[in-house]
Amino acid sequence: MGRGAPKVTAPEQWKLKKTVVLVGMMGAGKTAVGKALAVALHVPFLDSDAEIERAANMSIAEIFERDGEAFFRDRETQVIDRLLADECGVLSTGGGAFLAQRNRELISRKGVSVWLKVDLPILWSRVKHKDTRPLLRTANPYSTLRDLFDARVPVYEQADLSVEARADYTIETMAGKVLEALATREDVLEKVT
Repeated sequence: MGRGAPKVTAPEQWKLKKTVVLVGMMGAGKTAVGKALAVALHVPFLDSDAEIERAANMSIAEIFERDGEAFFRDRETQVIDRLLADECGVLSTGGGAFLAQRNRELISRKGVSVWLKVDLPILWSRVKHKDTRPLLRTANPYSTLRDLFDARVPVYEQADLSVEARADYTIETMAGKVLEALATREDVLEKVT
């Protein structure tokens, strides 16, 4: 574990009252951290992108290419709404999901948003060798990522909670930091004795 890493608390000690919705840039670790957090809280892990892919029987990149981003964003809202209606859990969303006002309102009404705040150099180190990011299929992917980062950060700042990542944090450390942030919200997380 990284320096000063909090221990992820045993699942019997917490009761989740609202679905935790992880938001942030591609490469922020929403899926990996979300899975670790769900294990720590003993709740289901859900991934809106995976649900969309399963329903469409194609990848996000293929949906973008065939139907366009607007079509994808409509399906994304429908899926997030459906997942938030299910039992409480940890929900990982696509990097662009929180940008839509309708999604922010939906998440605010039915869950709690947590921004995984990751600096641009860390994000780039995580995504630069992957070809699964349709928005980065450009002549200059770093420049595209930087532009997306600059445009999206002011929206991510509207999340209910934010947890800052560091390069030396492990997935478990980051999940522990998210758990610490959630523990400050009695409407979200209750300590069970």
